[in-house]
Amino acid sequence: MSATSEDAALAGVSPALVLLHGGGPGVDAGSNWESVRSRFSDEFRCLAPDLLGFGTQIAGSAGIKGPRAWAMARARQVLDILDRHGLERVHLVGNSAAGGAAALALLSVAPDRIERAVVMGGAGTGPLPPAIPFYDDPTKSSMRAALSRLVADESVHDELLDELTDIRMRQALSPGAESAFRSMFADVTGGPPPIDLTKIVNPVLALHGECDRVSPVEVSERLVDALPDARLEAVAGAGHWIHVDRPDEFCSLVGEFLSA
Repeated sequence: MSATSEDAALAGVSPALVLLHGGGPGVDAGSNWESVRSRFSDEFRCLAPDLLGFGTQIAGSAGIKGPRAWAMARARQVLDILDRHGLERVHLVGNSAAGGAAALALLSVAPDRIERAVVMGGAGTGPLPPAIPFYDDPTKSSMRAALSRLVADESVHDELLDELTDIRMRQALSPGAESAFRSMFADVTGGPPPIDLTKIVNPVLALHGECDRVSPVEVSERLVDALPDARLEAVAGAGHWIHVDRPDEFCSLVGEFLSA
C-alpha cells in the first residue's frame, strides 16, 4: 500500500495496531503477518512496516551493530512512523528477536506512545544464537530447514514453507541483506545499555509456543517475571510461529488482551 492510500485508510479510525515482524533471514512484514493481518484489520487500524535491515529497509541501516543497537534503531523507526501518521498512542504486537525486541525498546523509551503490547517467542531476551541461520550455508535446503524449525510440525505447513522458502531466498540474497543480518547478532561491547525491564510500566502479554524449537518457554517466563505488569500465555501445540500454527487462538488471545 502506498503512503497516501495508507494514510487515507488510517484516517479517523481507531484503535491502531502496529505489527512488528520477526528476525529470520529474508523476512518481510507482508509474508510474516499474512496469516492474521486481515483478521486484525476488521477491528484495528493495522500498520505492518518492514523493520530496519529487512525487506525494503536494508539501505541506510549500515553501521548498526549488535542486538541492543538494532532494537533501539527500530524503536526510533517505529516512532517516526507514528509521527508521520499522526498516531499518538498505539498497540504493539512484536514477533521474536526483531519485532519483540523493538517493542520492548519502544516501551522503555516512549511508554506514553503505547497502550498495550504483545510480545512473542521471548522477544529476543534469550541468548544469542550459536550459529547464524542460512547465511553460513546459503542454499534453498538451508532456508527450508531454517523455516521448518519455526513451526511445531512442518508436515502440516509444507505448501506454506515451500512458498516462503522462495520468497525469503530472494530477499535474503538481495544486496546488503547478509551483512545487515550478521550485524544484528554480533556480540559487541558498548553501545546502548540493556533495557531495564523493571521500568516498563505498560501492560504486556507474552505469548510462547509450548513446542518452540527456537527459544524455550523459560525465556518468556523470565521476561514476564522481570516486567511489572505482564502475564504469559503458553500456547499448546504451537512452535515459534504461534500465529501460523494456531492462528485462531493467537488472534483470540491478542484481541482479548488489546481490547481489555
